[in-house]
Amino acid sequence: MASEAKILVVGAGGLGISAAWALARSGARCLTLVDPDPVELSNLPRQFIFANADIGRPKVEAAREHLTARFPGVSIDARAITLDEANAAALIGAHSFVIDATDNPLVKFLINDTCVRLGVAFVYAGVIGVRGQAMTVLPGQSACLRCLFEEPPGEDDAASCRDAGIIGPVAGAIGEVEADEAIRRVTGLTPQIAGKILTYDAGARPRVRVASVGARPGCACGAFAATTEANRGSKEHDELHH
Repeated sequence: MASEAKILVVGAGGLGISAAWALARSGARCLTLVDPDPVELSNLPRQFIFANADIGRPKVEAAREHLTARFPGVSIDARAITLDEANAAALIGAHSFVIDATDNPLVKFLINDTCVRLGVAFVYAGVIGVRGQAMTVLPGQSACLRCLFEEPPGEDDAASCRDAGIIGPVAGAIGEVEADEAIRRVTGLTPQIAGKILTYDAGARPRVRVASVGARPGCACGAFAATTEANRGSKEHDELHH
């Protein structure tokens, strides 16, 4: 683990707590947790790190206490705030990698747009019911969230997703995937799902699928031009050897 690497985790719910635990367990030393919410009774079945005594406390502060007690080598900056237009650039720009663990679609797109603008790699994830998905974005190199969805969903669709709820173990599995992608990136390895979307369905017949995601022409992430040029170079290389 690169000791100087700082990883930002946006959201301290089922995804974020699982990702933060996996990062600390794997040797991450500098984490920032961002979430404005307090611990609620309904969180306890899904967010394993919290206990009854934490109810009413800011999630990020309770998480910092439990994580540092279990992993003394990790330093955690706990921010009980919402990531928004006013602070996104400063927060994201101060980190080597960002983990999207929020359930707010608007914040997901804010993470995407800010990371693309600043050139900071991040991993997107979402969980609904028994299904979860994740995709790593390397700005200028691989497809971004707007290559998949040009605009955030409407309020009615977003509300329906929130009402569907999540299954704790599914969030835990996707959070582990996010942590692994972060670790690979900050240690100089290639993330496994950059330019790909991983989908995990924990239904009656559990399965994992990984599909390639092409960059969208005209998207501000710039990946389409980069991949087109790379493909052209690869074609020219092949022609030279025929």
